[in-house]
Amino acid sequence: MWWSWPLVSVLVLCSLLSVGTVRTAPCQTCRKLTERFIQGLERTANKNFGGGNTAWEEEKLAKYTRSETRLLEIVEAACDKSDFECNRLLEQIEDQVETWWFHRQQESPDLLCCPSGHYGPECAECPSGPAGVCGGLGRCEGEGTRLGDGECVCDPGYSGALCQDCADGYYREKSSNHTQPPCSACHYSCKKCKGPQDNRCQDCKPGWILHSNKCVDVDECGTELARCPSNTYCFNTDGSYECRGCDQACVGCMGSGPARCKKCSRGFRITGAKCLDIDECAERAIACPGLNEACVNEEGSFRCECAEGFIRRESICVENLPPTGPEKGLFDDMTDDEVLVLQQMFFGVVICALATLAAKGDMVFTAIFIGGVAAMAGYWLSEKGDRVLDGILKGR
Repeated sequence: MWWSWPLVSVLVLCSLLSVGTVRTAPCQTCRKLTERFIQGLERTANKNFGGGNTAWEEEKLAKYTRSETRLLEIVEAACDKSDFECNRLLEQIEDQVETWWFHRQQESPDLLCCPSGHYGPECAECPSGPAGVCGGLGRCEGEGTRLGDGECVCDPGYSGALCQDCADGYYREKSSNHTQPPCSACHYSCKKCKGPQDNRCQDCKPGWILHSNKCVDVDECGTELARCPSNTYCFNTDGSYECRGCDQACVGCMGSGPARCKKCSRGFRITGAKCLDIDECAERAIACPGLNEACVNEEGSFRCECAEGFIRRESICVENLPPTGPEKGLFDDMTDDEVLVLQQMFFGVVICALATLAAKGDMVFTAIFIGGVAAMAGYWLSEKGDRVLDGILKGR
């Protein structure tokens, strides 16, 4: 075949991969993507455009072997949809993949990886010294990949093009055996120093000032350096300061607590040297004007609640009475004898009514009917009748 894929494309070391602020991708992702790409090349090696006339297609549409169609087929299968790291890496190197596919396949068979100690599209050599890449005290940005700018990212405490210098806040002791000792941390206040003690400083970090080889904290709160918003106060810290909130009793303050107020908040008043809460419930004659309400004092205010034994309904306090049972119905308290009497009277009225209708208005039967109705009326007017009528009026 015209293409050749030596094993170095898979076995080459892939270091951490980054571009700008993009997070690094592990070597495993680089290696896996390379292997999947090679598998795609092998899977499509004997395919064509699929139009039926391969000779005409290759003559008119260019050869399938180096076509964009084949590249898309390989790329689409290179990463699983759920593999976030693989898809992100593939997106990062999209331009390099296309450049390699159309222009550099034969002279650069390694698609994604560079040999150890090399980086970037051209696999340029990383900055190196006698101790190795980045002096053995850092890593080369993009080493082992087709990405990165090759700059040394130094280990903590080191700086410089080859990470051979001590970073700010670190120092190196002199060595008598011509070896280079490691960089050690200065006192936390020193930017540059000759030793770890606080009196070995040569320069200070921001927020400190050098005095007799010591870095002394600058009290920003005692100068105009501090800038705190309203209703906060300045609190000095080592090398800096904080803006902390005033007490709730204060409107503006010079420090913590109600004794450092510039002015008292509403609901507080100066008592001695402090802003203390006003007890509105004790000082006001009628703090809560509502009927059956009680005053409850709070810090800086008060609230009105219903007195004990009362609850609020529709903005007023009403007595909290226990729930009563349902009202009794029309016949709930009637005895069996009373029910029997009512039944007999009812049938009597029905019989009188039927007799009256049968007599077609005869006065005798009419009188009997009226007598039956009067008998029932007498019952309704009795003691039991009063109770029944009361039930009727209540809708029971």
